[in-house]
Amino acid sequence: MNPSPTTSPVYNDNAVRQFTIMSVVWGVVGMAVGVFIAAQLTWPELNLGIPWLSYGRLRPLHTNAVIFAFGGSALFATSYYVVQRTCYASIFLPKLAAFTFWGWQAVIVAAAVSLPLGYTSGKEYAELEWPIDILITLVWVSYAIVFFGTIATRKIRHIFVANWFFGAFIIAVALLHLVNSAAVPAGFMKSYSAYAGVQDAMVQWWYGHNAVGFFLTAGFLGMMYYFIPKQAERPVYSYRLSIVHFWALIFTYMWAGPHHLHYTALPDWAQSIGMLFSLILLAPSWGGMINGVMTLSGAWHKLRDDPILKFLIVALSFYGMSTFEGPMMSIKTVNALSHYTDWTVGHVHSGALGWVGLISMGSLYYLIPRMFGQKRMYSVRAIELHFWIATIGIVLYIAAMWIAGVMQGLMWRSVNPDGTLAYSFVESVKATFPFYVVRTLGGLLYLGGMLIMAWNTWKTARAGATVALPGTPTALANA
Repeated sequence: MNPSPTTSPVYNDNAVRQFTIMSVVWGVVGMAVGVFIAAQLTWPELNLGIPWLSYGRLRPLHTNAVIFAFGGSALFATSYYVVQRTCYASIFLPKLAAFTFWGWQAVIVAAAVSLPLGYTSGKEYAELEWPIDILITLVWVSYAIVFFGTIATRKIRHIFVANWFFGAFIIAVALLHLVNSAAVPAGFMKSYSAYAGVQDAMVQWWYGHNAVGFFLTAGFLGMMYYFIPKQAERPVYSYRLSIVHFWALIFTYMWAGPHHLHYTALPDWAQSIGMLFSLILLAPSWGGMINGVMTLSGAWHKLRDDPILKFLIVALSFYGMSTFEGPMMSIKTVNALSHYTDWTVGHVHSGALGWVGLISMGSLYYLIPRMFGQKRMYSVRAIELHFWIATIGIVLYIAAMWIAGVMQGLMWRSVNPDGTLAYSFVESVKATFPFYVVRTLGGLLYLGGMLIMAWNTWKTARAGATVALPGTPTALANA
């Protein structure tokens, strides 16, 4: 689909450039906090007796930084970039796009200040208090206006499949945020949930799992459907499969949340529905993985020399593994072993580090040189080094957590002939210590890779500083 030169639009990539750079910056910050709290679990004295350095306060800071600061900035950057190129239209309301950038950075800074100080709603992935929630809502509505406004002003009738996923992610996250964050203010930075008891738990995990399903899956699948074909210079393997993948995934994900509440006060039928839809979810997830990987048909040789493709394809491999493991862990008998253990932590980070992290890094490596008028990153060898360091770090991390988790589950359920517990909880903690050391090492390697990316980004930006000034619209030739 190549428009004639007379209709070639001029793209506005100012917000894309800003979000791209800040995604790298927040990636370093969020992963550094992650390594620090992993070290705290290994050596608790690293708390230093300071309340705002305690694990309980820094853990939500880590999750918010890597999900919403690093991942969120990558989603803003790639969606703004992709929607312009696939619609042959300049971004709708550039000043509103600029507001989404500064507004989102304000949300991140507010989170970085409030969470260590102990201001929290106590809701997983939704810890921020009500004034910050209101700012999130304003930014998100503005994001929707910019994104869907660009689609409305498109120059071609067709809407590329990546925009379906980006659009669903924007709409679903808005719905999830508004419902789950409903609260009664009880002071400037204090509120109480509008729900109570098991209803609060159900709404929270309807939100919590769909934050995974839409923020951490649908949005990043939008990246996958654009950047893998572009980098491989091949068409999407099956456009029909991509549409089936979209509708099956979007319908099924919304029902999977109750699997977080097995063996709780939630009615058993609701738990079973969550398990059933989690198992069904395996089919569309693997359909999308296969569609992405098979896009390389006829171009497999490019994996040898193209480190960006390595990031993108290995990310899909982790996506496939995580979306097999998740449904399996939702089965009640398996969940009886895995729940509350580090197996769950391993599963989460298989998806977070392997799928979300690698697909974001590969997409950002594609974007960064184009945002600074360069043909490629400053150092391709540094991209290759980053890939291998990150991949080794992921494997160490998730393998350690898988082994530790299964061991914990088996120790906790082990009983003596008289029915007493065979192991105390402290004994299970002591047995877990070596795996926490390995986890910390894996996190250090992953952070090291991110630092290499930051250096490479800085050098690329410096090289392009004299070529394109910040804010300069990008022509179609740079798409």
